Amino acid sequence: MMDSEVEVAIVGTGFSGLGMAIQLKRAGIDSFLLLEKAGEVGGTWRENTYPGAACDVPAHLYSFSFEPNPAWSQVYAPQAEILEYLRHCARKYEILPHIRFHAEVTGAEFDEARGTWSVHMKDGQRIRARALVLGNGALHLPAYPAIPGRESFQGTAFHSACWRHDAELTDKVVAVIGTGASAIQFVPSLAARARKLYLFQRTPPWILPRLNTFFSESRRRLFARLPGVAWLYRAAIYWNLEWHAAFFLRQSWLGRIVEWAARRHLAASVSDPKLRGLLTPNYRLGCKRVLTSDDYYPALQRPNVELVCEGIESIGPRGVRTRDGVEREVDAIVYGTGFEVTRYLARIRIVGREGRELNKVWRGAPSTYLGITVSGFPNLFLMMGPNTGLGHNSMVFMLEAQARYALQAIQQLRARSLRWLDVRSEVQAGFYEEVQHKLRRSVWQSGGCRSWYQTPSGHNSAIWPGFTFDYWRRTRRLRLSDYAQSS
Repeated sequence: MMDSEVEVAIVGTGFSGLGMAIQLKRAGIDSFLLLEKAGEVGGTWRENTYPGAACDVPAHLYSFSFEPNPAWSQVYAPQAEILEYLRHCARKYEILPHIRFHAEVTGAEFDEARGTWSVHMKDGQRIRARALVLGNGALHLPAYPAIPGRESFQGTAFHSACWRHDAELTDKVVAVIGTGASAIQFVPSLAARARKLYLFQRTPPWILPRLNTFFSESRRRLFARLPGVAWLYRAAIYWNLEWHAAFFLRQSWLGRIVEWAARRHLAASVSDPKLRGLLTPNYRLGCKRVLTSDDYYPALQRPNVELVCEGIESIGPRGVRTRDGVEREVDAIVYGTGFEVTRYLARIRIVGREGRELNKVWRGAPSTYLGITVSGFPNLFLMMGPNTGLGHNSMVFMLEAQARYALQAIQQLRARSLRWLDVRSEVQAGFYEEVQHKLRRSVWQSGGCRSWYQTPSGHNSAIWPGFTFDYWRRTRRLRLSDYAQSS
């Protein structure tokens, strides 16, 4: 028996879910329900509370265009400020009454005759919705390395996305495994507290100066009193970041210039030539995520920090053993090994027309249209879907474009009294081939590395291979001719 019926069901309450809900609200559609597994809004910014957690996109751009925040304290906002911003948006746009907390979605099945989705939750409840929006994002499944003996460790061990604030790490011997985006943020804080820190690095990242600054009170007042100035500042950030896409689309001299800047940052920050060599990437900039930091390199030069580049052979009850036979005994292990980006729907069983399961259809090579709709799965809309991730600009810009597109589809369902819209398979196939063709020429696929952008088979299902303004243009208007329709 159905618990309730709504026009739109939305999974998640991060930027994706809240952004979609606000678009519906502003369009006069009030029959919607957000399903949130936790007890409050926030998504990845609720989950990731490790020391130093912050956005690596300037905050004035990493926010909704319709809800500027003149009060950001600094260029790169810390986690707590971003979480509070999302709470503010949920309150201001009266989204909270539409949220069902502690409602973890486990599956959804499409009823072709009714033209509705039956959404199942972990506690046994079900709801029926005309449209289903998956806004649960790609950064919520922690990725753990497949290291033999990992479960045998008897000390404290946790992933950075599940930070143990109750764990006493001061004056302890700590191993950090991974040197990605999260690790370079929490390592400086951990290095200052630990008696000894072993940092296990498989591949060094490219790192550029962060150049973070705090906004003065007068600057914040200016943004609040003159919204046009804040808008111009946001636009300047956007276009400054947008042209960076040219570095990644082809292996060009532009990328070499940025590599030179990154090498110069490394040389200026690390005096020891041996350590500098270990921190120098051997692949093209952009092949992996480009990071920014001003305190990571100094932290690695502390006397209590040791960079370990030898591969890990196993983890035992007391520590980490590397392939050269050395075992380092530690009190705690922190995994800074990122997320299962290419498997972000692995825990939700989505069944479309003719009993097709999305995870099986996608096995090895996820395919969508515009990263939003999937052939055979009518009235289903993805936020941050395959091949819409970015390596150069703000994902919030992309999410707003996706929410507007999904809204147009929902409005067409209403206006034309349609049961469903299903993207045509040939339209989806054409988009897929176009994206993969562009990726093959890009640094993400030909830059000499393996990254979380790729599936185990090497297929890139994460990155949008183009400029964001082109994505905005392509999603600006829904073309009904791209969709099969049933009334």
